[in-house]
Amino acid sequence: MPQNDKTGKPKVAKNRERDLVRGSLPEHFKALAIPAGIGMLFNTLYNVVDTFFAGMISTDAQAGLSVSFTVFFILIAFGIGLGQGISALVGTAIGAGNQKGNQPKDQNENQPENNRNANHSFLPKDISAQGLSFATLFSGALCAAGYYIIPHLLDLLGVFNGYRDLAHDYLILILFAAPAFMIAFAANGILSAQGDTVTNRNALIGGFVANCALNPLFIFGAFGIPGLGFDGLAISTVIIEWFVALYLLSHALKSRAMINTTLSCFYPHVKIIKDIVAQGAPASLNFLTITVGVFVIQYFLQPFGATAVAAYGIALRIEQLILLPGLGLTIVLLPIIAQNHGAKELDRVRYAFWWCVRTGIGMMLIGALLLLLGGKFLLGLFTQDPDVISVGFDYLLLAAPMLPAYLTLFAMMSFFQGIKRPIWTVWIGIYRQIFASAGFAALFIYVLNWGAWGVWAAVFTAVWSGLLLSTIILILVARKNIQGLGGPGVLREHEK
Repeated sequence: MPQNDKTGKPKVAKNRERDLVRGSLPEHFKALAIPAGIGMLFNTLYNVVDTFFAGMISTDAQAGLSVSFTVFFILIAFGIGLGQGISALVGTAIGAGNQKGNQPKDQNENQPENNRNANHSFLPKDISAQGLSFATLFSGALCAAGYYIIPHLLDLLGVFNGYRDLAHDYLILILFAAPAFMIAFAANGILSAQGDTVTNRNALIGGFVANCALNPLFIFGAFGIPGLGFDGLAISTVIIEWFVALYLLSHALKSRAMINTTLSCFYPHVKIIKDIVAQGAPASLNFLTITVGVFVIQYFLQPFGATAVAAYGIALRIEQLILLPGLGLTIVLLPIIAQNHGAKELDRVRYAFWWCVRTGIGMMLIGALLLLLGGKFLLGLFTQDPDVISVGFDYLLLAAPMLPAYLTLFAMMSFFQGIKRPIWTVWIGIYRQIFASAGFAALFIYVLNWGAWGVWAAVFTAVWSGLLLSTIILILVARKNIQGLGGPGVLREHEK
């Protein structure tokens, strides 16, 4: 609950929250996307540090980390879905509250059902409190389920070789951080809905710096602490994530969205929890399809050995680094659309989408050039194995032209989330990550005999065909819900 200052008024974070319904949208994008992009950079660098130190142990350790992340992403998917669901609902409630006459009529702070805007949506503080409570309870169920499911997931991946034990032990240790991950995602969803991406940026920078220090400490040992080898990577992450979660939680509790929050706001409220699940579950399922898609890729890579698996893991990290500027844009597109959609500012919704796509594609074209010209050099930063570098660069050759498609897909997913139509992200994900990836991989590997190249070609074909499907769905959904999305010409009309 927010603390009070000496005047008795609730303390709130200063200069971090923004009214996204008013003011210049490009300025909002810059103010939100730069911190978000920096935060994602350090989050990716966090994983890069793990990959680097795993490489100092062995190629098997890098392969084990790659496989572990594939399974671990299931937990991340639940957290991302929860955070995006909370962000969309809180953002919409904030936007609805900005409409004239949409203040709650009943100010009984102890009863969430009485705290609604004129359009019958719950207030931001009630959604925020319920999101935090649900995150805490749900994480316990994930821990229990994970303990029993992890071995079966490794079986599903076809991991029966030398790095299976490494992956299994890493994942069991990571379960101790599951509650922290869920609380962190929920708290960040509350903050991002208010236009605050600075707090999460600070948390991720701090986590990266701590990881640089704790990884070698726990892997190799020092100051009386014994070296734990590969397990040290997991222990470092557990410690860091709990500090990150507590930091984000403290800022969320002091934010404007949670002003006047009382203890009773945290008691489970079925209607609000249903709304959170309805909005967050499709987002989680969408990210779970990404996990399944990686499962598919890992499965088809197994016959090509640890070299191909390690190369894919390293190349994927590099691809994520190049995607970061565009991802920063698409992440902040969600709260911008949510607030403006809640306030019925549909012209601003259209402009925000097309501005994000146009700017993001420009960034991705530069990123594609970097991959083509510097791919081998970047791979060489993580491994000295020439076979791993060669196989990894094969993937990057096709990853380069995929970058603009990824950016546009991510923008579309944020649009669906922002207008509270997230179910479409699931169907698109199921096609792209499962049916298209598996179908094209089987065709290219078993029928056309393309070898490891068949896996990379399958990813390429799945991404571009998925974009075509997404575009058709986007046009239909936008026409039904916001009287159409227009086209890039919206930008010229708005800027006149």
